[in-house]
Amino acid sequence: MEKQVLVHACCAPCSTYSFEKLKKDGYNPIGFFYNPNIHPEKEYLLRRDELINYAENIGFRLIIKDEAPTVWFEAVKGLEDKKEGGARCSVCFKLRLEETAKYAKDNGYEYFTTVLTISPHKNSKIINEIGNDISLKYGIKFLEEDFKKKDGFKKSIELSKNYGLYRQTHCGCIFSKK
Repeated sequence: MEKQVLVHACCAPCSTYSFEKLKKDGYNPIGFFYNPNIHPEKEYLLRRDELINYAENIGFRLIIKDEAPTVWFEAVKGLEDKKEGGARCSVCFKLRLEETAKYAKDNGYEYFTTVLTISPHKNSKIINEIGNDISLKYGIKFLEEDFKKKDGFKKSIELSKNYGLYRQTHCGCIFSKK
């Protein structure tokens, strides 16, 4: 029997290989799009809608939680000038993973995880530490992954091309565009 895992998903390209690997590992991944960090709104809608189309295309369930970006701006207040990959990113990871864990806990999932670790620009160790801390706080299992391993990122690029997916040029946060 497949174990259901709620998977924080930031975009379609990062979800491709991550969802394939989870399925191969015996999980039933359910996508959870919660990304108040993505700006401007046009970019947010493009990524959200691309993920919706991808989910429908390959047949996985997707939950969308739209939230005003003010919650993200409040969370990272004072960290606007921090370097990419630093303190601001950790706060952003925590915000999104915590919302995923809360939803998972409230809706009877046994596990939660994130596709964020597929990016070579994101520190998987930090993301997994945050996930494990949140796991303890909410009493729900965090599925620790590093999806970029074993050419995961390369495979996600190939899959994205095969599906004709929009691939963004930055993480989504307005400060990462600098």
